[in-house]
Amino acid sequence: MKVTTILTWIEEKILEKLLGNASLTLLYQSSVHKNCVREMTQKCSLQGSTMTVFHAEKDVVVGVFILEDFPSLGSEKQCTCAWFSFKKNNSSGISALCLNTKVIVESEELIIFSLDGDGLSLGVNSLGGCTLSLNNTVMNELELNLGRGLISVECEIFRVDGIKKNPGFIRKMMTAEQHRGKLLSALRAYKPYEGLVSEVRILLVGPVGSGKSSFFNSVKSVFQGHLTRQAIVGSDERSITKQYRVYSIKDGKSGETLPFMLCDSMGLEEGEEAGLCVDDIPHILKGCVPDRYQFNPCEPIKPNRFPQDASPPLKDRIHCVAFVLDINSVNTLSDKMVAKLKKIRKDVVDSGIGYVALLTNVEEYDEVLDDNFANMTETVTSLRQVQDVQTMLNIPIANILMVSNYASERRLEPVKDILIFAALRQMLRAADDALEDLPLEDTGNLVPLVHWGVWESFS
Repeated sequence: MKVTTILTWIEEKILEKLLGNASLTLLYQSSVHKNCVREMTQKCSLQGSTMTVFHAEKDVVVGVFILEDFPSLGSEKQCTCAWFSFKKNNSSGISALCLNTKVIVESEELIIFSLDGDGLSLGVNSLGGCTLSLNNTVMNELELNLGRGLISVECEIFRVDGIKKNPGFIRKMMTAEQHRGKLLSALRAYKPYEGLVSEVRILLVGPVGSGKSSFFNSVKSVFQGHLTRQAIVGSDERSITKQYRVYSIKDGKSGETLPFMLCDSMGLEEGEEAGLCVDDIPHILKGCVPDRYQFNPCEPIKPNRFPQDASPPLKDRIHCVAFVLDINSVNTLSDKMVAKLKKIRKDVVDSGIGYVALLTNVEEYDEVLDDNFANMTETVTSLRQVQDVQTMLNIPIANILMVSNYASERRLEPVKDILIFAALRQMLRAADDALEDLPLEDTGNLVPLVHWGVWESFS
């Protein structure tokens, strides 16, 4: 008889994502198989990594992932374990921690307790049904609100396939989802500096195929909670993007439009009459170019081409420029391309606009973040490219950002999301710095609002 898990499809995918897109295979279910530890160990021992899931009262799910083999009956062993909990139908609010743990299997009892000195322990007793006992420390650490004493549970154990046998990687994946949630909350709460504009505009500019449109698609995806492909992308040598596009981003949770926009431009090419004309950049920066304007590489925008050329409002101007570069081709950019990028950077600086560099197509993206996800690090594989960009465009290291855009993936990944969120956060910081530094004549007629203070706790 085929046994089906109680987890919903979404909950199962969230747990798989928590472990780095592993796959789960159900081995044991207490209500179907014999409700005893002996039967449990017979089905789960020597199966590789496992995830034990307890379905408790109040729609709460508690679980422990064991990196090593599930212990056999009458044994005890030290394991690398990840403890987690979430509320059913609200599984985005997952709590997780990774601990060195001892697992003891007796004839009618499974005992799991932490060796890290924090008093965490849980026990499963199969006498008279499967019951779970959690101490107060577990409930506090996992943000649980359950009664004391034995709790009746349905117990399921899954084999976990496709996971790296690396305790450091497991620890990183356990904290990734939580850090992702913090960054997402901060971005949702963002307000532009002093309320000088209602929406910050970020211009994406770079060579053909560098990943500008893909970055917009990736940003939209992480806020929607699923992959989207609004902007057309391609791998041709000529630019797929022909129009100037101003994209709003909606929050998939509230449905509200977020206070920042991504402006996608035509790709730069080496030829003088190919790709985006660098003489068009000042018009874009000043906010003169309307959404869906069709670029003409052979005919730059003429002065006074648009009615608002004289004095476009601050809200229509660009507030941050992101120089988007493929990390794998930074060292092979031609002299002509570098000259174009430097010309654009000069226009950006002369306009008093914030700027960053965004390196895309980072392959080892799980190694780019430090252990607590606070900062991007210059790994051995990326240090040379970062230094080259710093020298080429005179951009501070802190403003050289790295991402791996979503291209052919079928689902979101926490570490990828963190890089995208972190890059967007730094772009907004650069925009805020530029807004703060505006001359009085640009802000004198605006009524300032109280400045927000969300970033500080995640710097």
